[in-house]
Amino acid sequence: MVREIFEMTYTEIKGARFHYRLDGETNAPVVLFSNSLGTDLAMWDAQIPGLAQKFRVLRYDSRGHGLSAVTPGPYTIEGLGRDVVGLLDALQIPTAHYCGLSVGGMIGQWLGINAAKRFQSLTLSNTAARIGTTDGWNARISAVREGGMAAIANGVISRWFSEDFAKRAPETVEATRQMLLHSPPEGYVATCAAIREEDLRAALAGVRTPTQVISGAKDAATTAADGRYLAEKIPGAQYLELNAAHLSNIEAAESFTAALLKFLGQQEAK
Repeated sequence: MVREIFEMTYTEIKGARFHYRLDGETNAPVVLFSNSLGTDLAMWDAQIPGLAQKFRVLRYDSRGHGLSAVTPGPYTIEGLGRDVVGLLDALQIPTAHYCGLSVGGMIGQWLGINAAKRFQSLTLSNTAARIGTTDGWNARISAVREGGMAAIANGVISRWFSEDFAKRAPETVEATRQMLLHSPPEGYVATCAAIREEDLRAALAGVRTPTQVISGAKDAATTAADGRYLAEKIPGAQYLELNAAHLSNIEAAESFTAALLKFLGQQEAK
């Protein structure tokens, strides 16, 4: 039996308070997880038992999410990427493996382009170099400003999980819905603006960090075609498609974790 070792606490990055959690042995290689829009570090719970046996797992609530500071928006993907580097600096972690989903995956692309020396590998999950449309993001921002998180919850949940999974695992879906409903509206809107303004397509060829792209075959938010595009444009990237919608790490948790462990094992063996 692996003994559970974890630390959950706060640190400051440029004056803003960030909530993070560390699991696993202190001297193990670090894997940093970055959450999706409207969630917090608990979205990765299913990955921890498998990962913490071999790695030091670092999770954090991104700016405006969970228990981290809700600073005035709008945010930028560059700023959110610099938060990740700041977190590594604050915890005195020179390099780490990175895994991000949705906006977390977009942040990972920025890091691969602009902070490659800090990362041994990138796993970019259910993401794209350009996510959605300006009109779509503006409509979502307006809906949250007028009606709070409840105004968008049903639509978001329908994209996060397939109908089959919703029928099969209603308790998991409801717990994730509650995570979304408790997400700070101001932070959510500010992050929507960051996604709306970012387009990384022209810079993807500059990613030289070993990369794995994971997509969901049923993902309508960031489609499998979006994932294949990333894998084609990032030199040497590996591509994997899971039978899941947008939150593939939850819907296809076992397959996701196995793929991540295999990829990380390959990188550690180099």
